[in-house]
Amino acid sequence: MSETENTPETSGCCSHKTKERTPQEYKDLLNRLSRIEGQVRGIKGMVERDAYCTDILVQAAAVNAAMNSFNKALLANHIKTCVTRDIREGKEETVDELVTVLQKLMK
Repeated sequence: MSETENTPETSGCCSHKTKERTPQEYKDLLNRLSRIEGQVRGIKGMVERDAYCTDILVQAAAVNAAMNSFNKALLANHIKTCVTRDIREGKEETVDELVTVLQKLMK
């Protein structure tokens, strides 16, 4: 697993780093996101069909729970791989980055 610096032309909107994931991690993350995407489409359909508010809210809560689960899995892998490696290499700024991310997740 490696993180690399990207140039502004090749980086995404939110980060200057990338991470190579194992095929299994990649598959698991995409499967979770596909399920969440399907749930969101289902909620959209409920709104379009004028479903009852509480029914929509229950489904929206399920999407929030699924996103929280996705975040937990991604965060655990990040700590086990990237953060651990960077600490071993003396890159203590990674701890600051982790603290910032945790603060954002806990809002």
